[in-house]
Amino acid sequence: MTFNTTAGAVAIAMAGTAAFADGHSTITVGEGDFSWDSYQAFADATDLSGQTVTVTGPWTGNEKEQVDKVFALFEQATGATVNYSGSDSFEQDIVISARAGSAPNLAVFPQPGLAADMASQGLLTPLADGTAEWVAENFAAGQSWVDLGTYANDAGEENLYGLFYRVDLKSLVWYSPEAFDEAGYDIPESMEDLKALTDQIVEEGGTPWCIGLGSGAATGWPATDWVEEMMLRTTAPEDYDAWVANEMPFTDPKVIAAIEEFGHFALNDAYVDGGAAAVASTDFRDSPAGLFAIPPKCYMHRQASFIPAFFPEDVEMGNDVDFFYFPAYADKDLGKPVLGAGTLFGITNPSDAATAMIEFLKLPVAHEAWMTQGGFLTAHGGVNLATYVNDSARAQGEILQNATTFRFDASDLMPAEIGAGEFWTSMVDYVTGTSAADAAAQVQTRWDTLK
Repeated sequence: MTFNTTAGAVAIAMAGTAAFADGHSTITVGEGDFSWDSYQAFADATDLSGQTVTVTGPWTGNEKEQVDKVFALFEQATGATVNYSGSDSFEQDIVISARAGSAPNLAVFPQPGLAADMASQGLLTPLADGTAEWVAENFAAGQSWVDLGTYANDAGEENLYGLFYRVDLKSLVWYSPEAFDEAGYDIPESMEDLKALTDQIVEEGGTPWCIGLGSGAATGWPATDWVEEMMLRTTAPEDYDAWVANEMPFTDPKVIAAIEEFGHFALNDAYVDGGAAAVASTDFRDSPAGLFAIPPKCYMHRQASFIPAFFPEDVEMGNDVDFFYFPAYADKDLGKPVLGAGTLFGITNPSDAATAMIEFLKLPVAHEAWMTQGGFLTAHGGVNLATYVNDSARAQGEILQNATTFRFDASDLMPAEIGAGEFWTSMVDYVTGTSAADAAAQVQTRWDTLK
C-alpha cells in the first residue's frame, strides 16, 4: 500500500517491513509486521473526510517529524487532516489558549501534573466511557496508567482525562558486558543479589558503582530518582502515592528508610568511584565514564534511558555497554515496579475527530509507527515488540511490558519548590553528612510552608 499524505509518501508493505519516505530519508521497521488488522478495522469504521483535528505538544524538530508520520496514518485511515504544532513553551501556551477559549482539540502533556491542574479548572474533557477499563486491560501495569490519568474536575468528580502514549524508563542499571564477563559476574535478579554483587566486587578489589549528583543549578536531582526507586522497592504503591501527595510526610519512617537505602550505596567509600565524598561533586553526565575505563573504575551505573547520550562516541550499545532492570527485593512481594515518566494526550477542545484520535492512539500501529523510528517506548501490551528500532529499545520495551507497577517520577509531580528545589538540595546535604532523618525534615519543613 502507498499512502500519499501531508507527512510525505508513506510506503507500507503489508507483510514484513514498513518504510517511511519523505524524499530525504527512509526509516524501515525491523523484523515483524505492523498490527494492520485493527488499523484496517478502524479505517473501515471511521470517516472524517473534510474534518481537521488540531494538536499541540512539546515535540519539535526531529520528534515532530516522527510524530507527523504517526498522524499520517490517522489521516489515511479517516480522511481527516491533522495540524500538529510543537512548542518549547507548551506548558504556558496551552493554559493561555484554553482559558481564552482557543485551545486546540488535543494537547500532549509531558507530565500529568499540568493535565490534572487543567482538569481541576474545567479545561479538559473526560475521555469516553470505557477508556479506563480499556487501559487497565491493555497496558502493562494498566491500573497504574489509569490512576496517573485520572483527576478531579472543578466539581470534585474524578474521571479519566489522559491517555498515555510515549513512556520514558528510569529503572535501569548500566554496565560493561565485557567487564562483567571477565570478572565472572552474573546479572542480579533481585535487590538481594544486587547488594551481594556489590559486596563481591569490593571483596575482589573493584569498585561497584559510579554515582554523580552534579547538574549545575539542578544538582541533586539524580538522588531523587534513587530515593523514588527505593520507595517503590520497600513500600506499597499506595505509600508512594501518599508520599507524592504529601499525605505521607517526608518524615515518615518509610521515606527515611528509602533515603537510607540510597545511602547504602552512595555513602560507602568502598562502593563508589572516588568515595562517598565524590558523589555530590561528580557531574551526572561524567559519572558513567568509569564504566569504560581500563581497568574499569566502576562496574555499574543507575540512570535513565537517556544516559547513552553522554557515553563516549565510540561506545557500541550491546557490546561496550548494556543495561539490566534495577531489581526489586525478592522477599518484599512488591512485584516488578518501574519508575519513569511519559506523555499523555488530553482533549482540550472536544470534537468527533478528537475522540477518533484517542481511539486511534489505542491501536498498536499508532505506537509501532514511532517505535520503528527510535526514541519511543510504550506500555501498550498489544504492540509487536519486533517493530522496535533496535535490540536496546526492544529490551527496554520488555521491561515496561513486564512491569507490575509503574509510577511517575515523584519529584516531577511534587510542587516545584519541593520536587525541583528542596528535595534536590536536601539530598545533597544527605550525601555530604546530614542524617536521613534531618534531610527529610528539611524537605517537610519547606513543604509545610506551602500550605
